[in-house]
Amino acid sequence: MKDFADSISFLGQWGRFQQVVFFLLCVSLVPNGFGTFILVFLTDVPGHHCVVPGFNLTEDWNTTIIPIKVVNGKQEQSRCSRYRLDVVRNLSAQGFIPGRDVNLTELEQEDCVDGWSYSKDIFQSTLVSEFDLVCSDEWKQPFTATVYFIGVLFGSFFSGQLSDRFGRKPVLFATMAVQTLFSFIQVFSTSWTMFTILLFFNGLGQMSNFVAALVLGAEIFTGNVRVLYSSLGSCLGFAIGYMILPLAAYFLRDWKSLMLASSLPGLLYLPLWTFIPESPRWLLSQGKVEEAEAIVRKAAKWNKVKVPNIIFQDYSGDEKNAQPKEKANVLDLLRKSSMRTTTLIFCFVFFCATTGYFGLSLNTAQLHANPYISCFISAAVEVPAYITSWLILHYLPRRPSVISSLLLGAMPLYLILLVPQSLPNLCIALEMFGKYAFTTTFSLMFTYLTELYPTVLRNTAIGTCTTFSRVGSSIAPFVIKLNTYIYLPYIILSTLAVVAAIAAYFLPESFGKPLPETMTQIHKRERFKCPCTGKETTIRLEHLESPL
Repeated sequence: MKDFADSISFLGQWGRFQQVVFFLLCVSLVPNGFGTFILVFLTDVPGHHCVVPGFNLTEDWNTTIIPIKVVNGKQEQSRCSRYRLDVVRNLSAQGFIPGRDVNLTELEQEDCVDGWSYSKDIFQSTLVSEFDLVCSDEWKQPFTATVYFIGVLFGSFFSGQLSDRFGRKPVLFATMAVQTLFSFIQVFSTSWTMFTILLFFNGLGQMSNFVAALVLGAEIFTGNVRVLYSSLGSCLGFAIGYMILPLAAYFLRDWKSLMLASSLPGLLYLPLWTFIPESPRWLLSQGKVEEAEAIVRKAAKWNKVKVPNIIFQDYSGDEKNAQPKEKANVLDLLRKSSMRTTTLIFCFVFFCATTGYFGLSLNTAQLHANPYISCFISAAVEVPAYITSWLILHYLPRRPSVISSLLLGAMPLYLILLVPQSLPNLCIALEMFGKYAFTTTFSLMFTYLTELYPTVLRNTAIGTCTTFSRVGSSIAPFVIKLNTYIYLPYIILSTLAVVAAIAAYFLPESFGKPLPETMTQIHKRERFKCPCTGKETTIRLEHLESPL
């Protein structure tokens, strides 16, 4: 069968049609960067202490009723307790002076039975201050992000299969609508439980539309433009949304306004339905030759090029000679040993890379005293990472590139263990270098995936692998919470990256090979001789797999 890229080569790679679709798909991903990390601000924990009702206490007792504790070598007010109010009122009424007449260490303490008072120096309100997610309910703060990523997990899995069954375009716009609708409804949440349930459904659409847009572009574009879109264009759209987030959060300092700002842009993308086409590759895989040709003819009109009488010759003509419609489902990822091994390795590598990426991204609020600067630094680091991944994908093989970027991500996190606490800026620099490397890996992996799986399975494969990766993003908030043990989060993230690099060694290579269209075009593994020993030791993809 004639290759799809050869069949539409008369269009050129960068005409008006490709430029418009490229731009619109990239723009459609801007809300993803904004929405994915909005929880950095929504769940930020402002300074807080127990509320003290307005009783007639002396000035000395008013300033000392909250116990002082030492946290990380620094003295600060207790966040979850106060001296017993009835005892303090009695001592104050008798004229006793704290610290002179009364030994404060002997006074009984009680929980914040009257609630908490929250600092508004940075935020007017967050989910934490709105629903009191502190002290005994402190676990709800990281669990909020986990619920969101569990929604992303389910969305990634089911949207991939739906996209392969019903098309890339319907799933892209349906998931954008889900993301917009539930982001808007969340503004009216009256409890933490209500917010997290809605957040789960918001997560269903969040990553799903990113994957659908990524695959749609990868199947529409050809040659260098496909690599440019998969590695740089789509990711830069995400990064731009990420960089806009701290700017919006700076001016919208209450969580409801920020949530509303994240939902409204989605309405602007619904009219794009008429401009973004369905994937001709997917249409051909479903036997819809006329619809695929109609899209290509429209593209030719936009590009002002002449169209041949028959575009997809192998699909046209008598039905007996037409290419049969190929059916596939998620079980096909595990049916054959070569594809099963590749899929399982991809799932594991994606899991480790995602844990590192989101672990460092969600930790941005701890990098600098100003969370807006922290978030912007973390977002800005992604731009050179995506440019690096684009250059790598353009010139270098995929497998060694992924291995190298994983090891580069692990190295600075191990080095942080050796940095004294008196050099915080050096720790920030090392952590951001690790974030840069994990972001590069993340970008490489998406393109790597699209190049290895056939059209009938491509979205299902990406959806399945990203589903496993979301297990990593779901546990990342709790990994970061282990920072009470100082270096434990860095040890976990770096070790996972090293293990993933070892696993990636056994992945097949796709550099310089055309996108497979059918199940029979998936590259077959082959043993090759190690240059050191002359023995057959390793595995890689080189030839076409038998239909059997």
